[in-house]
Amino acid sequence: MNDPFFEEWHLKLAERVRAFGDKHLRAALQDESDPAGHTRQLALKLAEANLLPAAVAPPWGVMDVRSLVAVREALAYFSSLADSAFAMQGLGSYALSLVGTDVQKKRWLPAVARGDVLAAFAVTEPEAGSDLAAARTRARADGLVWRLRGVKTLISNAGIAGLYTVLARSADGDDPSGLSLFLVDAEAPGIVVNRLEAMAPHPLGEVRFEDTPAVLLGNEGKGYALALATLDAFRPSVGAAACGMAARAFDEALRWVQARRQFGHRLAEFQSVQMSLAEMHVDLEGARLLVRRAAWIKDGGAERIPREGAMAKLAATEMAQRVVDRAVQLHGGQGVMRGATVERLYREVRSLRIYEGTSEIQKLLIAREILKESR
Repeated sequence: MNDPFFEEWHLKLAERVRAFGDKHLRAALQDESDPAGHTRQLALKLAEANLLPAAVAPPWGVMDVRSLVAVREALAYFSSLADSAFAMQGLGSYALSLVGTDVQKKRWLPAVARGDVLAAFAVTEPEAGSDLAAARTRARADGLVWRLRGVKTLISNAGIAGLYTVLARSADGDDPSGLSLFLVDAEAPGIVVNRLEAMAPHPLGEVRFEDTPAVLLGNEGKGYALALATLDAFRPSVGAAACGMAARAFDEALRWVQARRQFGHRLAEFQSVQMSLAEMHVDLEGARLLVRRAAWIKDGGAERIPREGAMAKLAATEMAQRVVDRAVQLHGGQGVMRGATVERLYREVRSLRIYEGTSEIQKLLIAREILKESR
């Protein structure tokens, strides 16, 4: 299939992931026990299939934003947990690949690409979600190291990560220039993890740092900018995961309406059902184009893609919510039964409109860029 935004190797990568999903993920769809242990297993399987390097920057991996998009859409079609296991390797190591020292990179990035170490991106706090500049975790210099004190919450891979990239305040005041990024070895003392349960199984938790030793990543005072740059690069891939979930919901609905009979006819013969299918299909294809366009622009050399990334995430995640909801509706009573694929997707898709910037934040980012251009 020709694609104006992907190169041939991106398409072949997506084919490899689909083959991986057919072989390893279909049977695991209904397994919602022990998400932490399941995530570890999935990361190892992804590593064995040599797919994790697509989440890690060269030369330790082969990541560009289009590879993230290609892999996440294909993985999310089968399993949101597999998608998360893949994505976190990139999200938790991206800033390190940008500004880390040679020693830091050689220590961590090969292990992340092999799946020997799981990564986490710890920026959210109880009072600092959409407003990252409000982070209050403190960092104080202690000789050659720094020590962190504070709480991060809603952290993916909490408790199973070997490496945490942490946003903390290294200078007094409320200005974003007082924030820095730090690397924390999960084996370091002073880390307390409390598991959190989400509506869909996910290795999520609260991480408390109690004078935990850490290493500065990049320059002091540049943490806020680095955190935003990380989110900027990864937002299109959240949209890709949304497209994968929506594509699965659409396929499940298509199979159902062609098999299910009511009033002597297949559901697919009813005009209202056909209109629903058409709307779902157009919604999905439109969002997919925005996602791939944003990734293409970033890979083309754009330093930042605030508008394009926000548009991709907003359009795709809102679309996925509509498509999955419509798939549940078309399934009728079977759609809300525990264990149905569309029921699982209904729970899993909801968080995509929140993490890495809520839909409301994406609208503000888009509007800000529009207003800049109009001046």
